[in-house]
Amino acid sequence: MHAAHFSHITSWVFDLDNTLYPPSARLFDQIEVRMTDFVMQTLAVTRLEANHLRDHYWRRYGTTLAGLMHEHGVAPEPYLTKVHDISLDHLAPDPGLRAAITALPGRRIVYTNGCAPYAERVLAARGLGGIFDAVYGVEHAGFRPKPERTAFDTIFARDGIRPTAAAMFEDDARNLAAPHAMGMRTVHVAPLAEQSEHIHHHTDDLTGFLVALSR
Repeated sequence: MHAAHFSHITSWVFDLDNTLYPPSARLFDQIEVRMTDFVMQTLAVTRLEANHLRDHYWRRYGTTLAGLMHEHGVAPEPYLTKVHDISLDHLAPDPGLRAAITALPGRRIVYTNGCAPYAERVLAARGLGGIFDAVYGVEHAGFRPKPERTAFDTIFARDGIRPTAAAMFEDDARNLAAPHAMGMRTVHVAPLAEQSEHIHHHTDDLTGFLVALSR
């Protein structure tokens, strides 16, 4: 990674889950259980079938919610409230990450497929509250999820982001395809690297990666 690759960046876009906290926190384990429970109750299916549908919707539509909305007309608000009502006890403040993000020049935002109130809770638990210029959830994209290009277009238009001067940090490699096509600098934040033409950089240490940009 060369800092020069980011010298033109004026907007920094961060995913939330498994990006601004480590996967070892296992928050998504809690969320997935609640997703499955919601599918079971809403569609009156077994847990086995609910897990199958959840995986199917994620692969086909990008999120379980998008599949429920598209195929069953489910209202998004009750779903988002239920699945994000989880314990954040496994999260701890990260002063180093806070300092690294704060040092970035330009506008800093969070964009998640979760809802914004949940994102704000996670940021507070990580000691990252107040350092972002905006926090956007799936509700701000009309409930259309990443990786849909329309979702990114909606959020970036709303925020006034110029993609060719922006960078996207994301743990789900699928969600970097549209940003890459829009001209963004893409960074895959994950324990294991994926080789893809729409991934410019990979890191398993977001703090270290950001610190290196300021050197």
